Amino acid sequence: MPPQHSFDVTTSVDLQEVDNAVNQAQKEVGQRYDFKGTITEIDFSRAEAHIVLRAASDFHMQALFDVLQTKLIRRGVPVKNLDVGELRPAGDDTVRREVRLKMALDADTARKVAAAVKAAKLKKVQASIQGEQVRITSPSRDELQEVIALLRREDFGVELTFGNFR
Repeated sequence: MPPQHSFDVTTSVDLQEVDNAVNQAQKEVGQRYDFKGTITEIDFSRAEAHIVLRAASDFHMQALFDVLQTKLIRRGVPVKNLDVGELRPAGDDTVRREVRLKMALDADTARKVAAAVKAAKLKKVQASIQGEQVRITSPSRDELQEVIALLRREDFGVELTFGNFR
């Protein structure tokens, strides 16, 4: 029996890079003239993996989110993994927005990944969902490379990472 090769498909966000991006965004907001004298806050909860933005108006919220998004992109954090909430009114005539970070594949996305692999109809390639990741196995490493190329072309709503290649 030929040896089985495999790799795992997951998604994640480097929380240290998110923390660095939030700190950089806070510095920029503190120095920008259009934010002087207004209420603008960025709160990052590392344990819960979410960011809370608070601004004086819709205009300031959009500018604050643009600053944060720019800093995240520069730090290499995939913005596909941001689950941006709606604007909600908060106290002191401010608006609030929650941004959740997708740290793992949800069940629906994992099913889509497995279905895409099975729809490719590659010989002896198996996809199995294992909690928050999808394991792809095959006796041929070349077919696994084809699967990686296939998954990179597709859009699943999150940035996929491929690891544990054996």
